[in-house]
Formats: sequence, C-alpha cells, structure tokens
Amino acid sequence: MSRYSRFSELRVDGPDDSGVAEVVLSSGKLNAVSEAAHGQLAEIWRELDADDSVRAVLLRGEGRGFSAGGSFEMIEKIMADWATRARTLREARDLVYNIIDFTKPVVSAMHGPAVGAGLVAGVLADVSIVARTAKIIDGHTRLGVAAGDHAAVCWPLLCGMAKAKYYLMTCRPLSGEEAERIGLVSMCVADEDLLTTAREVAHELAAGAPTALRWTKQSLNAWYRQLAGSIFDSSLALEFLGFTGPEVAEGLASHKEKRPPRFV
Repeated sequence: MSRYSRFSELRVDGPDDSGVAEVVLSSGKLNAVSEAAHGQLAEIWRELDADDSVRAVLLRGEGRGFSAGGSFEMIEKIMADWATRARTLREARDLVYNIIDFTKPVVSAMHGPAVGAGLVAGVLADVSIVARTAKIIDGHTRLGVAAGDHAAVCWPLLCGMAKAKYYLMTCRPLSGEEAERIGLVSMCVADEDLLTTAREVAHELAAGAPTALRWTKQSLNAWYRQLAGSIFDSSLALEFLGFTGPEVAEGLASHKEKRPPRFV
C-alpha cells in the first residue's frame, strides 16, 4: 500500500526515477475542494517532506481546471458549525505554513479556474507556472468574507500593494498573462505547453544540489515568515469571523442562484 493512499481526495503519481512526485487535484467538478480535500491538501506536504525518495513536487489539476475553490457544502458547514469552522481555520493556516516550511522544491502548473485552497498552493509554490488562458480569482470578498488564506502573506510582496488591493477587493479575474505581467506568478506559457514546461522545471530542480536548493528556499521564505506571519494570522481570523455574519450568507446564496450579490 502506498504511503499516500490515505489521501483519498488527491492523487500522488510517482515519484519517478528522478525523484519528481506529482500531486494531482482530482476531486469533484473542476477539482472543487471538499471538506476532506481541504484537510488533505494541508497535510500532504508533511508526508512528502518525510519521503526521502521525493526530490521535487509538481502540483497540477486534472481535467479542465486547476481548482474551483471550496465546495458550497463545505462553506455551508463552516457557516453553521463551530467545530467545522475551528478545524477549517487550523487547516487553512497549516496549508500556508506547511508549504512555506516544505523543504523541497515545488512547481505548480495552473490552468483553467484557479481559486481557493488550490490557488493557495499554486501561488505559494517555489515556481508557479500558468497557462495563458488560466483564470485566477481570489473570490473572498465576492463571497462576503475577508481575503484570508494566503493573500496577505504573499500578494503584496509578489505583485505590490496597489495590484494586491485591486484584485483582492474587486475579485476581478486575472488571466495567466496578466498574472505574469504583475509578478504574481513565475511564468506564463501557451496552454498546450503547460505540463511539458512544468515537468521540465520540476526535473531540473530535482537534479539540482538538494541542500543548496533547500537552504535557498528556507532563506527566501523567511520573507513570508518574518514579514507577514502575524499579518496572515490576523487576516485568517478576520476571514473566519466573517463566516459567522450575514454577508457570507448573501454571498453564498448569490453564487448558488447565479446572480449578483445584494450586500446591505
């Protein structure tokens, strides 16, 4: 039995002979993140870190998109149940810090919709590669909660405060080309070249000096830990406070009814 078999909502291919393991988002419509998938996406980085046969990780989505974000069912449970809300907050925090603390190189390949917890992992990857027609959206305020997750940790550092505020407050989508232009991602490529390019980069990193790469990553990620750690914790608390209020109820209803929200 594979050490990754307990991650039922994800698929781990490999590692191959070069030490590259592919973590594939492969659950639900457009890989929407279920309650189970949310916890597993946070936890799998610890398992991959402990696997000595893994030298680098490629994170990708299966089918027509990278990840459509949290499922309506999960959001409803977060709104209604204290225990679910507290657990999901912890998982959201673990997801960010487990990726930041992960010692091996991570490459993400994002295509189609890239939203929610999947987007967290995609943007926090060491090398983030997007398809030209990818649709990156941080939809928190459209849902009626503060932009928590990873946004406060890295968006201002990656693309600047002005762009971070604009996209996080308006929830406007970014194409792959625009995400690269403003510096949110590492590279934008033609849709048909996405997986080939991402795999080439992952194999290049897997063949590199492992300690040198890990220590370089550790040093660079200190920007996230030292500059934004307390900011992130605050933003996450404010996001989950919002799940107890009236705005998220209207935001979720408008998504389900496919209409503009009417916030008052």
